[in-house]
Amino acid sequence: MTREVVLAFDYGSRRIGVAVGQTTTRTASPVGVIPVGAAPDWPAVERCVSEWAPTRFVVGLPYNMDGTETLLTGTCRAFGNELSRRFGRPVEFVDERLTSAAAQADLRDARRSGARTRRVKREDIDANAARLILETWLGGHAT
Repeated sequence: MTREVVLAFDYGSRRIGVAVGQTTTRTASPVGVIPVGAAPDWPAVERCVSEWAPTRFVVGLPYNMDGTETLLTGTCRAFGNELSRRFGRPVEFVDERLTSAAAQADLRDARRSGARTRRVKREDIDANAARLILETWLGGHAT
């Protein structure tokens, strides 16, 4: 597989966590959050796309533990479809069950160990959830 830069999104009703990664090293890093009001802040999304120049997007899809869709699943799918339409790049969807809880646990562990000095904020959790979503995709798709 050729080197690809991938931008991942953890869509929420208030914020969208964003992470960037690449297929060669299979690594991902959180890059921040984008606000969501009545709709996503599309100019902010466009700035991320311009800055990172991804070849594709990954969007987390929330499911209930029994595999059924949540109230937000359709909205996340629509966001991914709109990303593809606006920016002309493919979108991959990843099951994001428990990523926010795992991201919060990772950040709290880092804080306890001293690797992280500042308090964990909701924005940090959202961006790190996007990182976990991207790492899941990279683990299953990048070679």
